[in-house]
Amino acid sequence: MDSLDLLAHPVRLRVVHAMRGGRTLTTAELCGRIPDVSKATLYRHIDVLVSAGVLEVADERRVRGAVERHYRLRQDLAVIDEAALRTLSVDDHRRGFATAVAILLAEFNTYLSREGADPVEDLVGYRQHAIWLNTDELHDLISELRRAIVPRLANPSTPDRAQYLLSPIMFPVEPSASARTDPEHD
Repeated sequence: MDSLDLLAHPVRLRVVHAMRGGRTLTTAELCGRIPDVSKATLYRHIDVLVSAGVLEVADERRVRGAVERHYRLRQDLAVIDEAALRTLSVDDHRRGFATAVAILLAEFNTYLSREGADPVEDLVGYRQHAIWLNTDELHDLISELRRAIVPRLANPSTPDRAQYLLSPIMFPVEPSASARTDPEHD
């Protein structure tokens, strides 16, 4: 299974998100983090991620006669690399975006269903901004976002940290003026 098929599934990607930050979690703990997915479905997708090497067994313990496994994320395998991205079709992008939106909705509903959820206190944000950028400005913005986000991806899970789902989504909503006046685009 290629990395797109593996990671562009809503349940598997939610498992990957839950495991970030150096966490080791059991299947039962993952079920608690993703309560809207049945245990059988979650177990099946965890097995797929283990078989692909994205999750590895960090520890095993015998609990009441059963083996309880603690899983750890292999961050290096939980990515769709640049070469794979370049081979994606328009339909692949459509499917990937639909998966991302479905995950956002599922995770937001899970958050809102939690006792004590307070979007104002928790600084929840879901604003959208329409901004005008030329190609150089777009590259600068992407670089600035990466400089702000990438160092924080390595933050470990600690008792004083809450995990946030950050989903920068950016795409042109109309062609640039030069593309609209280019005869090859007519």
